[in-house]
Amino acid sequence: MHCPLPVKTRDGRSLVSLNRRNAAIVTFLTGIALRRPDAAHCAAGAVALAGLHKSGEGFALTRVNGLGPKGWRPLAQAIYGADAIEDGLTALINGALEELVADWPAGLPGGVIHADFFPDNVLFVGSEVGGVIDFYFACNDAYVYDLAIMLNSWCFELDGSYNITKGQSAINAYRAARPLGETEIAALPVLMRGAALRFLLTRTYDWLNPDPNALVRPKDPREYSKKLRFHNKVKHAREYGL
Repeated sequence: MHCPLPVKTRDGRSLVSLNRRNAAIVTFLTGIALRRPDAAHCAAGAVALAGLHKSGEGFALTRVNGLGPKGWRPLAQAIYGADAIEDGLTALINGALEELVADWPAGLPGGVIHADFFPDNVLFVGSEVGGVIDFYFACNDAYVYDLAIMLNSWCFELDGSYNITKGQSAINAYRAARPLGETEIAALPVLMRGAALRFLLTRTYDWLNPDPNALVRPKDPREYSKKLRFHNKVKHAREYGL
């Protein structure tokens, strides 16, 4: 798996100041990000994700996941007017928050994860992964939580339905590269809900508090409220294609 590498300046620095902001030069990766990855792309992406997890084993530096369960409650408390986006959104968030914080699994195999493994952060050359970008949220957490983030962002259709063919393709490819233990499999439904809540919270906050200087538009949180409602009905990892 390839990722952008820093290019040092002549005096050996990887980070410099440009127009009063931090800046860096990184190497160029060939490939394009896909809006609608198919089952084969899901498999290739999952292999890349498993490779990322395996390559980070033994990495000495650590970083706490600031957007894990401990960060959800303060974020939820900072959100005002969520029902203006969607009726019942506040209740959906608060209900999921209480349940997930209480039931969040501990002791799962983990290490460095990407934590934002969306299709727009994976570059493809044909059906092969050309590279992975945007490690801004990279941190230490459970590997299978990273897989849950991927399944949430790669395997749902525009109408909010879960594509089990894509899910099966991704899960089988990941397991072939890095086997999942029984505890990881059992935890998948909870982690899927947690991944959906994490992005629902940040999208809702950004939607209600837009930054006028931001270079990107806030993303619609209703995409993830649909996903969370779907996950709330799931009882077993088999329903995701495992």
